[in-house]
Amino acid sequence: MKSGTETAPAIRLAGLTRDFGDRPALAGVDLELGSGKTLAVLGPNGSGKTTLLRILAGLLRPTGGEAVVLGAGLPGETWKLRGRIGFLGHEPLLYRDLSPDENLMLAARLHGLGRERAAGRIAELLERVGLSHRSRDRVAEFSAGMAQRVAVCRAVLHDPELLLLDEPDSHLDPTAREVVGELLGPAPGRTRVIVSHQRERALAGADAALELV
Repeated sequence: MKSGTETAPAIRLAGLTRDFGDRPALAGVDLELGSGKTLAVLGPNGSGKTTLLRILAGLLRPTGGEAVVLGAGLPGETWKLRGRIGFLGHEPLLYRDLSPDENLMLAARLHGLGRERAAGRIAELLERVGLSHRSRDRVAEFSAGMAQRVAVCRAVLHDPELLLLDEPDSHLDPTAREVVGELLGPAPGRTRVIVSHQRERALAGADAALELV
């Protein structure tokens, strides 16, 4: 019998599969991750790491098995996750013709943040990543590292319960990596799933690891 104080896991996967045509990308993944914990997802290229992250974000339907994220069964209850997940993909996927301010304000609206609150939060985040002086410039003019910093701001903009991070250090120099590490790091009530090819670094900051092959 479970105690009355025991909380449900933030993520529970049972026999999760995902096929692309005849090719299996994920084959029977089982996982239980407690709230506030950090999971490192490791494995070679093509092992399904990014596929798993996209399923957890509600962006991709699993082929089979069970997935429950923050109490929402996927894919049927994806709507329950609105405003609760911060997703940082392998590529920034920003609107290149918009500025950081415009990209982040659009994200704030999608997450249900009011304009006044969002404006203050956006200014704070861009200051922290050293881009406040470029806040109105087109993202198309940015280097890959600058675009990654904007994408990091978007992931934490709404202070989500769950961060899903795909190679968050991509394109970052050591100084930017340190700043981004602070923004994406552990925080009270924050659960994190981090895909990384830097095994030792990922394991050092993780409570658990999932190895995909």
